[in-house]
Amino acid sequence: MHSEELIKIIKDRRAALQVTQEYLAELSGVGLRTLKQFESGKGNPTLQTLQKIADVLGLEVSLQLKNVARNK
Repeated sequence: MHSEELIKIIKDRRAALQVTQEYLAELSGVGLRTLKQFESGKGNPTLQTLQKIADVLGLEVSLQLKNVARNK
């Protein structure tokens, strides 16, 4: 997943729940500036920061192996 997709998922979920950036920052313990930078595509949040945001939004962060096609 690319960062643009991740940002869209977070923003769309926040909008669906009608949660402001300020309230999400407060609930998640993530700085408002950090959240704003992330949503604008300028930030580089840590995995821990993403987890905090996802938890509040009812989302889950997961890692999985890539599906790599082998050349024969």
